[in-house]
Amino acid sequence: MHRRNSRRTALVLTTAAIAAIPALTACGSEAHPGAAAVVGGQRITVSQLESRVSEVRQAQQDATDGSAQYEQAVAKSGGLTRNTLHTMVLDRVLHRAATDAGVSVSVSRKEMQEMRAGLEQQAGGSKQLETAWLQQYNVAPKRLTESLRTEIEAQKLASSLGVDTQTPTGQAAFWKALSQASKELNIDLNPRYGSWGVTKSGTVGRVDAKTPWLTQVTQQASADQQQTA
Repeated sequence: MHRRNSRRTALVLTTAAIAAIPALTACGSEAHPGAAAVVGGQRITVSQLESRVSEVRQAQQDATDGSAQYEQAVAKSGGLTRNTLHTMVLDRVLHRAATDAGVSVSVSRKEMQEMRAGLEQQAGGSKQLETAWLQQYNVAPKRLTESLRTEIEAQKLASSLGVDTQTPTGQAAFWKALSQASKELNIDLNPRYGSWGVTKSGTVGRVDAKTPWLTQVTQQASADQQQTA
């Protein structure tokens, strides 16, 4: 069940969906010293960002055997600081979109347990799931619960919108909600961490952040398309 729901949610990343919506806000200035980004008037500080990055690096080090493997893990997660920041921003955009849509952003313990149990079964166990989330999405084990909660929120938003994200129309509707939320939040990104947005032409900006609810099944979508070709 989770795999099917995730597939429907993450399909919003197809080119058809991105090309169908207006560009998200893309700005940045030095008006907020010490801030990596300001989202809805709330700061994500450089220290908060660096702390999140350190969590990932420590988890990578703990999960590898020797400096050579650790260096390989670091090499595979190039741009970690920028990707981490954009994940943090994008999650707030999702939260705002869900709130605007009247979605209950509270996630019950039962929902969390069911999702985790399903994912652990797919991964082969709790440790394997933590390793997969770390390797694929740069999510430290201590942040896994938070990540799964956001995944559920994304699924709830898609359900609330009443859209089928396997269709271009549904994908566009989902992205329209995120685009509107992004504008409302007036995102101000520190230029040192890149820019923010999705263009009308379908060019992906910094929305290529490695966050499970957005990217998890994008690869599956491509596989589905190949199977139906």
